[in-house]
Amino acid sequence: MLQFLLIFSAVFAMGMAAPLPDLFSYSPAVGDGSGTEFSTASEGRITGIRVWEYSNWGDYISGFQLRYESNWTAAVGVNSGNLMEMTLYDKEAIVQISGKYYSGYIYELVFVTNQGRFFKVGQSSGASFNFYPTQKGNELRFLSGRQNGIGITSIGAHWAAIRIGKP
Repeated sequence: MLQFLLIFSAVFAMGMAAPLPDLFSYSPAVGDGSGTEFSTASEGRITGIRVWEYSNWGDYISGFQLRYESNWTAAVGVNSGNLMEMTLYDKEAIVQISGKYYSGYIYELVFVTNQGRFFKVGQSSGASFNFYPTQKGNELRFLSGRQNGIGITSIGAHWAAIRIGKP
């Protein structure tokens, strides 16, 4: 019996020392990064996106909001210009973000979901970027970057495991 307990304890200890799977990933920010830092981190799943496009001289992304469950985050950047909005379906998640940046601003954002839908805002001008999680089955959890009071100057994406079935 003592031998069994020793073997069980050793196996248990090895299991405890095993590395945990990497459930999170980060797509490093693109853009020049001037201005004030922001993060949209919040509780729950992302259920909606609002994006404002400034179209007087350049058509860059001036601001955005994410909705977590039924609560919108504070607007990041400026909530002026042309407003576009996408509501996610039940169990739908953002699994890819691409776009363009140029001359100090984010010019285009394209959000792609696990149901094959996409939401495109802005103009196709500048250098391209493409964000996606490094682990299969992850979704967008929040965005971070910088804004300068006129528009979004850099953006990065944070990914984590999808929590289907939770509110």
